[in-house]
Amino acid sequence: MTDTVHKVLIIGSGPAGLTAAIYTARALLDPIIVEGTEPGGQLLNTMDVENYPGFPDGVKGTELMESIRRQAQRFGVEIFSKTVENVDFLERPLRIWTSDNHLYRCHAVIIATGSSHKWLWIDSEQKLKGRGVSACATCDGYFFRDKRIAVVGGGDTAMEEALFLARLASKVTIIHRRSQFRASKIMSDRVLKHAKIEVKWNSVVNEVLGEIETGVSGVNIKNVAEGSEEVILCSGLFIAIGRNPNTAIFERILDIDKNGYLVTKPGSTATSIEGVFACGEVQDKNYRQAITSAGSGAMAAIDVERWLAVTEVI
Repeated sequence: MTDTVHKVLIIGSGPAGLTAAIYTARALLDPIIVEGTEPGGQLLNTMDVENYPGFPDGVKGTELMESIRRQAQRFGVEIFSKTVENVDFLERPLRIWTSDNHLYRCHAVIIATGSSHKWLWIDSEQKLKGRGVSACATCDGYFFRDKRIAVVGGGDTAMEEALFLARLASKVTIIHRRSQFRASKIMSDRVLKHAKIEVKWNSVVNEVLGEIETGVSGVNIKNVAEGSEEVILCSGLFIAIGRNPNTAIFERILDIDKNGYLVTKPGSTATSIEGVFACGEVQDKNYRQAITSAGSGAMAAIDVERWLAVTEVI
């Protein structure tokens, strides 16, 4: 344990966490980051990013996050390659324990732990992630214009993804393991009436076909009711079976909604405990884009700066 009490500690190092660090550092709040198990966030799994402002020719996800990281470090942000194992937000200063049993104390915390896509977890899917396998239609759909695309899922997210992709693709095939959708009726009806969308009911993905060099070429699916198999030719496979906000260590400590997202106060990034703020996909279930995560990171930093000034804890 150290006697040092940090002004701001940021948990997470994706677009939200790093942006929060840049803003708090420029406000002379000397933030530190505990970056977690996925340094750089989900953009590290994105080959090409074409919708982030300032990059007219696009940018690799890894290059974008490395640039933002260097920018944070230029302002003196110290980044620790550790994970947070436990927190105590009832004591003052706030206390955070990391994977190496180190105790950090701070006046304010910004939680930017993001969310994790739910995957099928079959080997071929994992091999071709970023090579035609994606979990974000608005991020990657543009790369599949006038091509055939498959979508896995049956909830509202899958319907939204399929409808969005149908505007770009020549054909969209939804693969759903049940005989009816779990999505709302209005969303299901829109999909079922769409001329460019077909549905493979009672079906699961056996294998994603393709190679790393050339990308996805198709999907082998199995009808679980009949036992038959078939191959769907497609250039892209979008997994739309949901997300898990990375909030496990904050359960029974902070307010969390029924879907597992941290609850923040209206018009603010403040959580249910004073001095604890949240930004990015750990509290955003609507937009889930790198640019909106970065924006909410800036918001959290400004909220922290104002909170520290009013409470006069530093």
